[in-house]
Amino acid sequence: MKNVLVIGSTGQIGSELTMKLRGLYNGNIVAGYIPGAEPKGELLESGPSAVVDVTKPEQIGEVVSKYKIDTIYNLAAILSAVAEVKPQLAWTIGMGGLFNVLEVAREKQCAVFTPSSIGSFGDNTPKDKTPQDTVRDPKTMYGVTKVSGELLSNYYNVRFGVDTRSVRFPGLISYVTPPGGGTTDYAVDIYYSAVKGEEFECPIAAGTYMDMMYMPDGLRAAIEIMEADPSKLKHRNSFNIASMSFEPEIIYNKIKEYIPDFKMVYKVDPLRQAIAESWPNSLDDTCAREEWGWKPEYDLDAMTRDMIEKLRQRFGK
Repeated sequence: MKNVLVIGSTGQIGSELTMKLRGLYNGNIVAGYIPGAEPKGELLESGPSAVVDVTKPEQIGEVVSKYKIDTIYNLAAILSAVAEVKPQLAWTIGMGGLFNVLEVAREKQCAVFTPSSIGSFGDNTPKDKTPQDTVRDPKTMYGVTKVSGELLSNYYNVRFGVDTRSVRFPGLISYVTPPGGGTTDYAVDIYYSAVKGEEFECPIAAGTYMDMMYMPDGLRAAIEIMEADPSKLKHRNSFNIASMSFEPEIIYNKIKEYIPDFKMVYKVDPLRQAIAESWPNSLDDTCAREEWGWKPEYDLDAMTRDMIEKLRQRFGK
């Protein structure tokens, strides 16, 4: 029996993670949401849901008590490009919300997963095969909240014994959830445009490498890290995980192998480009592989085949 609360269950990762957890575990897998972002369809019908606003600690505590929650997945966050437009909100959700979640977890003895990101690194970080332990000096509010979140989660583990764990997600690519304002979202949009027969306007410049991952691998990582033997975890907050690294021309040419008539032009977004240039080209995930057996299942070709197939089914192409 496992009782899990997913905060941000209707967001970019949350809906797919909630459904995955419901398929794996017996117990209460609660879809936490904020008013205006209610669960719909299968997400609503397949299990319990509750209003959970991370800025309201009493509300979090009430849901944890009601459903006897033992594990919290805290996915509430403002994505990278949006966070630069609304930095105050990004801090309130990213850090104030995390503090509230950790306090509830301390009081009610819950384990907590809070994702970090490649955005936690900055200009002074080694760009290629970025080490697990290295300089983290982001120049974006999104990155600042991710580094601060890693440190705060470590503090609650060391000081109070809260079982905190995390991974640094690359850009996550999904056929289920549409993009929501992230710097890496072009790698989702490009598949949608290709399958719909539209010309794609790429907001990221040619030659800009970023780490990416297919959503099924990202979901597995979030679950496997929480199932890992805690005695073997040296890092906890937060592990590099990696799957593939590419720049726009590489993904464009891979898609053209399956959709030869696909066209792409560049319309670079200065904000997203500046963020992308501050991030690593690729991550070294040796520690995750050694400490809890992390291993991706998808490379660029396998992901591209599956994305195109699934999106064609969705759009009737």
